[in-house]
Amino acid sequence: MNLTIIGSLLLPLAGTSLGAGCVFLMKRDPHPALQRGLTGFAAGVMVAASVWSLLIPAIEQSGYMGTLSFLFPLAGFLSGIFFLLFLDHRIPHLHINSDRAEGPETKLQKTTMLVFAVTLHNVPEGMAVGAVCAGWFSGTAGITLSGVCILALGIAIQNIPEGAIISMPLMSEGTSKKKSFLYGVLSGIVEPAGAMLTIFAAGFLTAFLPFMLSFAAGAMIFVVVEELIPEMSQGVHSDVGTIFFSIGFALMMVLDVALG
Repeated sequence: MNLTIIGSLLLPLAGTSLGAGCVFLMKRDPHPALQRGLTGFAAGVMVAASVWSLLIPAIEQSGYMGTLSFLFPLAGFLSGIFFLLFLDHRIPHLHINSDRAEGPETKLQKTTMLVFAVTLHNVPEGMAVGAVCAGWFSGTAGITLSGVCILALGIAIQNIPEGAIISMPLMSEGTSKKKSFLYGVLSGIVEPAGAMLTIFAAGFLTAFLPFMLSFAAGAMIFVVVEELIPEMSQGVHSDVGTIFFSIGFALMMVLDVALG
């Protein structure tokens, strides 16, 4: 496998690990305004990546269908939404700054459910990287190698604050620094794993690549709307989240269009 592709698959995990390493440098949780800003930035990156790196290539590859070129992307997008909705209801998890767990009732510890929440968040990001890698392998999706790298880099950048946002609260709950770091890293392992599974599936379902690209986009949009936007809009500093959302969106758009 191309070394650049391997690096792209591991880059998001590296971003999460770097962020989780903040437990060794910081003594307390980030200020709420900073958390909202970082969450908004992550949301902006994910929305821009869903449009430019996933949905547009999916629609372009379905161009042979003429006026019906939206069918595969539409089906994939909605399937991605409902797939994450299913996981959201079936996996017990607890969002940051929330005292009420979601999903089925369980006796799992709070720290475990916090990790599950971020892991659930990372599933579509791994699928997105895997889908664009599969598109590059196919040679028919209009996806370049630099486009793959840009998507992986964008996700890695927004994973840095995510790694800190999961590891720092764990430390505040009484978990040791080493364990908090480890949990943060483990929450990101699902990304290269999900990417590899997506590439493997695409090898057998090349004709359905537009569906898979838009499926990953739908899954990411679900996470943004269901989790990130509510978190970035809480409290008196909600405008900070909106500003950083715009910055994240603009940055990802520029990188994808200028370098992709």
